[in-house]
Amino acid sequence: MIPAARIAHHRRAAHLAPAVVIVAAMLAARLPVAQSHPALSLWLCLWLAADSLLLSRIIRDGAGRPDARTVCATLAGACCLVSMAAPPTLRAALLAMPGTMVAMALALLAHLALAGRQALAIMRRGGTAARWESVAAQFLPPALVRLARAELVVLHMALLRWGGPADVPPGAGAFAYHRHLTPMAITLLSLSAIEVAVYHVFLGHWSRLAALAMFVVSDLGLVYLVGVVKSFRFRPILLEADSLRIRAGLLLDVAVPLNRIESVSMAIDGAEVRDAATLNAALLAWPNVIVHLRAPIDHHRLLRRRSIRRVAFRLDEPEPFVRLLQWRLGQP
Repeated sequence: MIPAARIAHHRRAAHLAPAVVIVAAMLAARLPVAQSHPALSLWLCLWLAADSLLLSRIIRDGAGRPDARTVCATLAGACCLVSMAAPPTLRAALLAMPGTMVAMALALLAHLALAGRQALAIMRRGGTAARWESVAAQFLPPALVRLARAELVVLHMALLRWGGPADVPPGAGAFAYHRHLTPMAITLLSLSAIEVAVYHVFLGHWSRLAALAMFVVSDLGLVYLVGVVKSFRFRPILLEADSLRIRAGLLLDVAVPLNRIESVSMAIDGAEVRDAATLNAALLAWPNVIVHLRAPIDHHRLLRRRSIRRVAFRLDEPEPFVRLLQWRLGQP
C-alpha cells in the first residue's frame, strides 16, 4: 500500500516533469548533432513531448487508461508546443515533411472536434459565467484557462472597479479588514511608483530597449499591485449559512465549514500563530482573531498542500464577528 503522502508527492512531480522534459528536449535540439539530423530530432521532440504530457496526465488523474479525448488533446498540445518552441532548423525540416504536417494537423482537428462537441453540451446546459471557463477548458489546458481567468480578474479589479459595494453573496455577513491596510498600501504603491521611475531613468542611459522592457514589466506589476490592494475592500471575510469564508483580497480564499469549527477567540498566542498548522491570513499586521478547528482541513497553495488546524486573521472590528460566530456555533 503506497502512503498517501508519497502519492501526493508523485502527483506534484507529475505537474513539473513535462516542462522539464520539453525544455531539455528543446535545448538538446539546438546542439550540433541535432542540427545535422533535423528530421530525426523533430520526431524525437514530438515523441518526448507527447509521451511526457500523456504520462503526466495519467499520473495526475489516477484513472488508468486515458480516453480518446485525453489522447487527442495531448497529441495536439505536443504538436503545438514543438511547432512553436523548435529551433528554425527543425521548423524548416517540418515544412519539408508533408506527411508529418498532415499527421499533426489531423491530431489538432480531432482534438478540436471532440472538444467542440463537449463544449456544445456544456453550452446547452446553461448556467452562470463559470460556464465559459468550462467551455474554454475543453480546448485549452485547464491550468492555462485558470491562469487567464486570474489575470483578467486582477486587471478588471485594477482598471475598471473604482466604486460600488463589496462582493457579498445574499444572506452572508461581511466583515472588513482593509482599513488598517490602507495607509500601508498607499505607502507601498508610492514607493513602487518611485522605483519604476528611478529604474526607467537609470536604464535609459544604458539601453533604450532595456528601459522599455523594464518600463512594461514594472508598469504591469504596478497595475497588478493596484488590483490586489483594491481587492481588500471588495472581498471581505464572509460568514455564510454553513461556512466561514476567509479571504485576503485576491491572495487567499478559504472556506471553513461551520461544523468543523471548535472555537473562536481574540486571545492570540504567538506560538500558535507561528505554528506550521496555523494559516495566518493577517496581512502586514498581527492577527486579532483565531479560529480553532475540530479536525484539520487541507489548504492547497500552488503545488503545496497543507493540513491546517487553526486560522488566524485580522479584522477592523473583531468583536461583532466573534459574538456572531459564537452565537452561530451555540457557544456562550
